Amino acid sequence: MIEFVLDSRSKVNTYMQLVQQVKQALRVGLLVPGDQLPKVRDVAQSLAINPNTVLKAYRELEIEGLVGGRPGVGTFVERTLAGASLPNQAELREDLVAWLHRARSAGLTHEDVIALVETTMRAALADEAQQKEPA
Repeated sequence: MIEFVLDSRSKVNTYMQLVQQVKQALRVGLLVPGDQLPKVRDVAQSLAINPNTVLKAYRELEIEGLVGGRPGVGTFVERTLAGASLPNQAELREDLVAWLHRARSAGLTHEDVIALVETTMRAALADEAQQKEPA
C-alpha cells in the first residue's frame, strides 16, 4: 500500500501532491489494478490534512479513470500507468540509488539533485529533438 508524504515547501497543491504520488506509484508498479488506496480518514489523520483534500485527490484520479470508489469498501486501482519498460526499472533503480549516494557524498542537497536531474533531462530531451529534425 502507498504511504503519502507531503512536501510543505512545494508550490504544488496538497491534493495534487497526492495525485502525483499515486500516478508515480502506478508508473513504477508499486500500485497495480485491484490494489486499495488508503482510506480517506487514515490519510487525513496521518498527514494532518482535511479529509476533503484527500477526497478531491481521489476524485481527480477517478475522473482520469485510474481508480474507482466502492461505497462502504474503499477506493481501488483500476488501471496502471506502467509501460513495457517496467521490467527494466529494477536495475535502473539500483543504479539510481547508487548515483544518489554518490551525489550525497559529493555534498549535493536534495534541491541540488532535483535541479541537476531536471536541467539534465531538459537538455537531453532538447538534444534528442534536435537530432530528429530533418537536415
